[in-house]
Amino acid sequence: MPRAAKTRPVLEQAVRLSAKHQVTIPHRISKALRLKKGDHMLMRLVGQHVEMIPAHLIPKDQLWFWTPEWQAKEREVDEALARGDYKVADSVDAFLRALKK
Repeated sequence: MPRAAKTRPVLEQAVRLSAKHQVTIPHRISKALRLKKGDHMLMRLVGQHVEMIPAHLIPKDQLWFWTPEWQAKEREVDEALARGDYKVADSVDAFLRALKK
């Protein structure tokens, strides 16, 4: 695994580990990351360092949308729309008749 580049931190503050092994993200860092109550964080151990990254979790009932197969079909539709490869129905009845063809 590649090692993280050594960079100078923009914000740095010491925190204390609680009895329940919890840490509080300092306000300045939380504000800089625009974190809100209830947000999720990905915590990862890299060598002897811990990284915390804001995470945007996908609800289980929506995972199907992010499968490679579904995303390929989404790209197909986007390309067809960009080419103008679609028809507009004048009414619901016209739309339903076009589906039957």
